[in-house]
Amino acid sequence: MQEAMIKRAKELLADGSVNRVIGWKRGEFVYDVTPAVFDSAEELDADFVYDDFTAANVSKYLIKETKKEGKILAFLKPCDTYSFNQLIKEHRIVRENVYVIGIPGGPKLDAEKIKAKGITGILGAKNDNGTLRIETLYGEETMPYYEAVSVKCESCKSKKHMVYDELMGEEGDILQSNRFDMVEKLENMTAQERYDFWREQLSKCIRCNACRNVCPACSCEKCIFDNPDSGFENKAAVDSFEENMFHIIRAFHVAGRCTDCGECSRVCPQNIPLHLLNRKFIKDINNLYGEYQAGEDTTSRAPLTNYTTDDCEPSIVHERGVE
Repeated sequence: MQEAMIKRAKELLADGSVNRVIGWKRGEFVYDVTPAVFDSAEELDADFVYDDFTAANVSKYLIKETKKEGKILAFLKPCDTYSFNQLIKEHRIVRENVYVIGIPGGPKLDAEKIKAKGITGILGAKNDNGTLRIETLYGEETMPYYEAVSVKCESCKSKKHMVYDELMGEEGDILQSNRFDMVEKLENMTAQERYDFWREQLSKCIRCNACRNVCPACSCEKCIFDNPDSGFENKAAVDSFEENMFHIIRAFHVAGRCTDCGECSRVCPQNIPLHLLNRKFIKDINNLYGEYQAGEDTTSRAPLTNYTTDDCEPSIVHERGVE
């Protein structure tokens, strides 16, 4: 797939359809893959990569890129297209300045899960019928493939692209996933057990802001947490209240707009399962207002920004929180 993507990108650059390409390139290590913009065929040949470690969602980068002159080619995985659509709906991306090629997603790997098995010196990895064969500086290592899958890919909601101008590979389907299983497990805990769970998780936060910076739904030009007059400008949390507040406020801010792309949990250096907060909101919105998937289209209004006579009454929400 990587070779085909490079070939098509070079064709579109050559005929003037686009003047740059957003994709991915490796960093210092083979698994250190990050979004990058390529301006020439030479750069594509030298650095463009698409493999099992290419998990990053490039949609948010298009906010700035589509404000520039010319058209940019964007390769979007199925899950990325939901974020792309949502940003169009919020008038954050200039659609006519993007040429979208839909590409297969597939489960992506988490290098930290591989290293947790004591495997180091990673040079590459390949799925062999459920067994992950890892090439290292010290020889080949193996482990169950599913144990190395990124947390954002463990419960895939869709293999279907919501938007594209051109499609590479076969189109997939919307899936019946088990993504709310852990949310239900948390709901079945007592209030104290839930509190203890989240205190243990959120106490690990170092306020690096990686979750906010990578989140496609966090696209405000001036974030409240960067406002020196807010009283809680970017800083290390000094107590448990501040640790809780940052993530809970952020979850409220993206409620009804989060597409469940999982980028927040993927980039968290402390491995906090932040996506569970967002999935709780998604599950509640579905239960209270009817099934809704953010980013599925560019025209519908989210339940929290659209009043109907069928909306649930505030008392219903209040009663659900009483134990």
